[in-house]
Amino acid sequence: MPNQIKGFENYPLKVQKLLTSALELTTRNLDYKYGSADPANGGMDCSGFVYYLLKQNGVEDVPRDSSGQYVWLRRARLFEPVLSQKENSFELDDLKPGDLLFWTGTYAVARDPDITHTMIYLGREKGTNRRIMVGASDGRIYKGQSQFGVSVFDFKVGPPRPKSEDKATPMFVGYGPIPNLPND
Repeated sequence: MPNQIKGFENYPLKVQKLLTSALELTTRNLDYKYGSADPANGGMDCSGFVYYLLKQNGVEDVPRDSSGQYVWLRRARLFEPVLSQKENSFELDDLKPGDLLFWTGTYAVARDPDITHTMIYLGREKGTNRRIMVGASDGRIYKGQSQFGVSVFDFKVGPPRPKSEDKATPMFVGYGPIPNLPND
């Protein structure tokens, strides 16, 4: 899969290593499993995927849940907010492969901040030039198909899908680089 990402060979080595590890997890047929941060359980949730991957890549202080991961970036002054819902917004100018991506409203939650979803940005796909990301989800889209579990997904900022009675309205809120990602 790295060979399907535009310019992958030019990414910093630490980012190549991280994303290669992430893409390897997508080959294990792992389900979306809420509350799991261990592929040995047969699946992981979104923040469990990020937590496991970063721990495996030498990041010691990564929080376990998406809200904690968001606060971690905010406290490190690394978070870039995105209010626009346009794919070509200047707000995405600093988005880099390996960055963490954050959403609110993917499900109802009573916590502050109400960040409910996280993934890792992969870059642009060769051929299509579409932005893609990797992580764990219970139904995000890749190439027009719903994907469940640990997979690659299309990354789009908006607009959010229409609200229905049983689904929250997800909203992309921003991104930032991983704090303390070691250089090897």
